[in-house]
Amino acid sequence: MPRAALTAASGGHAQRESLSLMSSRVGDAFLRKPYFVDGATDLVTLCRELAARDIGDALVRDGDRLGIFTTTNLRDVLLMDRPPAAIRVDEIASFPAVSIPIGDDLFQAMILMLRHRVHRLVVRDDAGAVAGVLSQLDLMGFVANHSHLIAVEAAEAASIPELKAAADQIEPLIRVLHADGVRVEVIAELVGELNRAVFRRLWELVSPEDLRARSCLIVMGSEGRGEQIIRTDQDNGLILADDVDPAAAAPAAEAFTAALVDFGYPPCPGGIMARTPVWRQTVSGYRQTIGRWIYGEDPEGPMNLAIFMDALAVAGDARLLDEAKGHMQRLMSDSDAYLARFAASVNSFSDDRSWWTRLPGMRGRASAEIDLKKLGIFPIVQGARALALKHGIAALPTAERLAALAEQRRLPAPMARDLTDALHFLMGAKLDNNLAQIAQGRTPDNLIRLEDMGTLDRQALKDSLGIVRDFRDWISQQFRLST
Repeated sequence: MPRAALTAASGGHAQRESLSLMSSRVGDAFLRKPYFVDGATDLVTLCRELAARDIGDALVRDGDRLGIFTTTNLRDVLLMDRPPAAIRVDEIASFPAVSIPIGDDLFQAMILMLRHRVHRLVVRDDAGAVAGVLSQLDLMGFVANHSHLIAVEAAEAASIPELKAAADQIEPLIRVLHADGVRVEVIAELVGELNRAVFRRLWELVSPEDLRARSCLIVMGSEGRGEQIIRTDQDNGLILADDVDPAAAAPAAEAFTAALVDFGYPPCPGGIMARTPVWRQTVSGYRQTIGRWIYGEDPEGPMNLAIFMDALAVAGDARLLDEAKGHMQRLMSDSDAYLARFAASVNSFSDDRSWWTRLPGMRGRASAEIDLKKLGIFPIVQGARALALKHGIAALPTAERLAALAEQRRLPAPMARDLTDALHFLMGAKLDNNLAQIAQGRTPDNLIRLEDMGTLDRQALKDSLGIVRDFRDWISQQFRLST
């Protein structure tokens, strides 16, 4: 099935404009595979088939007629005085289905939808045969930069190579959105949703059904918070029901990690991946591990706990994650000493509290590379995370945590606003730098050369890091940390 390659749009706004309603054909858009049903089929049987296929429409054959049934037609059933099992589909389907040739302009498809007040069109090939179904959502997703198209292709991928083809479109999409001036937090949210669509479908492809039903695939860290844009590493894990042997889940977990590496998601240097035993445990195993992170002497305990705190369920039984997080919350509720230890890591990378004042001058150490994540993003994220843990805030994204803290008057509203602005600036600076690194053939990382920044951006960086410094001081006071 033909489609416009998003990579062609990665050169900037002008190229993206070529993917508009006025210049693209119906065949360039994503066409859903048609599902045909005989008009004599009863309504209950049809609805059961639609549910099994996870689709919302069917093409109805009634002799020479071709109609369409959608869940909207179910409204008519409520007006009938017969049970659904006694109602034939051809009694309530819409005839005839509105059709459009595959070579017509997408603009014509939009006109037809508006004219006939429908949300789906039957697309016919040059011979008149049904080539697929074009939905209004897919049409608008195509026009609006292909994000919806990528998600649909990921969800419907029949093999790992097909899924990789969908995943490969995410980075070009990032470039298009960034070049068009889309806010960094919007890009991050969209990319997070697309990544999760890829992870979910990959897990379905590599794991047996019984394992999927008795496990919960999770993403953590910046991926769980929806704040990772460029693929820098993968933070994922697997929580298993207590009657599942972790060793039995190892092959699927290994295949999942290996495929993500092939897709361009680098392995986590710290081993925070489903293939690592500590991140592939039963829910009882996780409860015990969480207890060791809190009460044990492992220096990595607080950081592992922080990473797990940002866990988000991607596939499987989300109740397993809820159970593990609930256990963590109960253990932490009366542990002020550990909360202080947990919060203390906001100062992990701030040994030199004076270097930031030299940013605009670009002299001495100030002209070197700095780590945006360690010196800027991490203290905001970890401080908000510690406060959220202390005050029982369930939100995962840092900006949402800050907003909730301000609403509950746990954090001064002006500080929450400044921290959110600083976080988004730092994320944007990191994205700028990562895209430039990729263009130069370099591996994207968190380091930025100050000499590559303009005067205004250097000043904004200084202001942002000043906000971070004040926040670290405030956190130290709140948790009575030694400075």
